[in-house]
Amino acid sequence: MDRIMSMQAFVQVVDSGSFSGAAKRLGVSPAVVTGHVQSLERRLGVRLLNRTTRKVNLTEIGRGFYDRARRILAEIDEAEGLASAQQSTPRGTLRLNTSVSLARLVTPLISDYVALYPEVVFELVMTDRMVDMVEEGFDLALRSGPLPNSSLKTRRLGVGRLALCAAPDYLSRRGRPERPEDLAGHNCLLLINSHLEGRWHFIGDDGEHVVEVGGSLRTNSIEGLRAATLAGQGICLLPTVNVSDDLRTGHLVRLLPDYRTTEVVVQAVYPPGQHVPVKVRTFLDFLVERLCQGRVTPMLPKAANM
Repeated sequence: MDRIMSMQAFVQVVDSGSFSGAAKRLGVSPAVVTGHVQSLERRLGVRLLNRTTRKVNLTEIGRGFYDRARRILAEIDEAEGLASAQQSTPRGTLRLNTSVSLARLVTPLISDYVALYPEVVFELVMTDRMVDMVEEGFDLALRSGPLPNSSLKTRRLGVGRLALCAAPDYLSRRGRPERPEDLAGHNCLLLINSHLEGRWHFIGDDGEHVVEVGGSLRTNSIEGLRAATLAGQGICLLPTVNVSDDLRTGHLVRLLPDYRTTEVVVQAVYPPGQHVPVKVRTFLDFLVERLCQGRVTPMLPKAANM
């Protein structure tokens, strides 16, 4: 028989003063209560109760066991209550992994979320590789572009936009491309390990264009690519969120504005399981709500659940 249930039956017999009283409290038959207490005594090899036709009394050993059993059951109730509270109120540490390009998008939203749920602490780790979430202990990851096949759960957050841009100094020296094909004659700075590396896609009124590009710099660093572009080294194709301030101030100039660049799906990735921790679920809901409101530059107005 279940050890916890046997302990509960024993404590209820003592508290109510009878097997029938314990049965009423537990919602079972007196025979079930008797069976649990007898099972408990057999397992321990001691008598816990002295039974008469009118009352039940604790033995000396039973009295000591009763005190400990009550404390154990109270601690179990406390642990269950704590777990339930954590499932209803976001709290604890949320280990979040993002690509470098998405960190600038996510960081302000983390601040807004923590203002609503101050008991949540974020541990943000930026990597451009897809981490092993279970082995490395991450609760959530945010990624753009194609994902490797896995058993991880995903939720679509929105669509990221890319910006083709260059510094005014570069354009004064090399000229401004007017069509996607013109990029073949320019110094195009490339992001390593990107699905766009070496092949840039554009769509305009004249159809789709796929251009083979290359140049003097290939790097796995979004910020390194941005810095080189600001220095006038060449043309880059970067997430809008990373260059929006530069475009607004004129430090960078947007190129080929009549052509749409590749749009990248942004997804949340989290470990499989029946119960998603409330801190993860509420943060995901918060992200979707904020992105749907159109307050974030590189997102389209619609984000959807997956």
